[in-house]
Amino acid sequence: MAAPEEPELSQAQTEKLLQFQDLTGLESMDQCRRTLEQHNWNIEAAVQDRLNEQEGVPSVFNPPPSRPLQVNTADHRVYSYIVSRPQPRGLLGWSYYLIMLPFRFTYYTLLDIFRFALRFIRPDPRGRVTDPVGDVVSFIHSFEEKYGQAHPVFYQGTYSQALNDAKRELRYLLVYLHGDDHQDTDEFCRATLCTEEVITFLNTRMLFWACSTSKPEGYRVSQALRENTYPFLAMIMLKDRKMTVVGRLEGLIQPEDLINQLTFIMDANQTYLMSERLEREERNQTQVLRQQQDEAYLASLRADQEKDRKKREEQEQRRQEEEKVRQSALAEERRRRTLEEEKERKSECLPPEPPADDPESVKIVFKLPNDTRVERRFLFGQSLTVIYDFLFSLKETPEKFQIVTNFPRRVLPCLPTEEQPNPPTLKEAGLSRSEVLFVQDLTDD
Repeated sequence: MAAPEEPELSQAQTEKLLQFQDLTGLESMDQCRRTLEQHNWNIEAAVQDRLNEQEGVPSVFNPPPSRPLQVNTADHRVYSYIVSRPQPRGLLGWSYYLIMLPFRFTYYTLLDIFRFALRFIRPDPRGRVTDPVGDVVSFIHSFEEKYGQAHPVFYQGTYSQALNDAKRELRYLLVYLHGDDHQDTDEFCRATLCTEEVITFLNTRMLFWACSTSKPEGYRVSQALRENTYPFLAMIMLKDRKMTVVGRLEGLIQPEDLINQLTFIMDANQTYLMSERLEREERNQTQVLRQQQDEAYLASLRADQEKDRKKREEQEQRRQEEEKVRQSALAEERRRRTLEEEKERKSECLPPEPPADDPESVKIVFKLPNDTRVERRFLFGQSLTVIYDFLFSLKETPEKFQIVTNFPRRVLPCLPTEEQPNPPTLKEAGLSRSEVLFVQDLTDD
């Protein structure tokens, strides 16, 4: 039986799938999709849950064992530093502790029972993240209202954006989860987080992202990082091409101790960061080299294309010139044939040559441009057009010409014009019984 086909992904889900694969380095797209589906396509929670699994922290879908997981730095897992609350001192301290112990136990037990029952009546509103950036900005404003403007520079963006920027810039990312109701939160913020040395250290060495766990965005990150107590800090960096939690600091930590612990975590992982930087630089150099090669190839390709274009243009130009010559030759051939046909037609239409003893005959000797002579007789009463048609019918006569007398020199009006639509006769033109006329070539004109 064939397995049912998985539903097609939307464009937004496809983008999240590719982004999740890039952040975690997983090669299997099916595994990436299953992980995102388990987290209802919440990419921030899915990424952090995946990173936690690689660091030894149990997945939110795999409940932790009954005893807490002991993480060993020598085992290349996440470094964990927990500051315990100070033990009571002296008789008075122990007496106060023992007296308050039942009240604290009863208070926290009833509070847990109340919260557990409330979950069945009204779902936790923090489970739905609708405005993650607004959650972070709201926390920053409330923090400044309570503790003032002197604090480390908060990253004003979502947890996922902070991860992406830290990965892109190859910087450490310190995540702080603010527990509003915890008894040590206020002292940590005033005596540790807002001190000058801690502010200077954090601002110059890393990105700093913070949010309250009472906000949906902070609660979601809390579910991913699974802190044990507050205040909680997690150091995250790019390690082995994946964003990895490399240190966890929990409890009320003093400023000097905080700086020392963060410095220790950074020194312990500096080689990984340097390796990532060298590898990224090699990738960038390789990319630049490939880009230069591509540009050189494209330049060579464009040069070849330009040569081909010019070659095609030259070929097209030669073809057009050859076609022009061929068309010109065809036109000349048509003109020559038309001219020959016209000469034949004129020759056929000529009146017969009169006899030599005809008293009305005129003997004319024509001198052609090629120095040949042609002799023919005409009648005085014939139009000068007959002389012109006779000369036109000769093969030796040019296409365009005019007939000129020798002395006095004048051009005979053989062709009709607007002023003289009917050319004169030979007698009217003043020709004698014997004449020598010159044929002048007008073809060039």
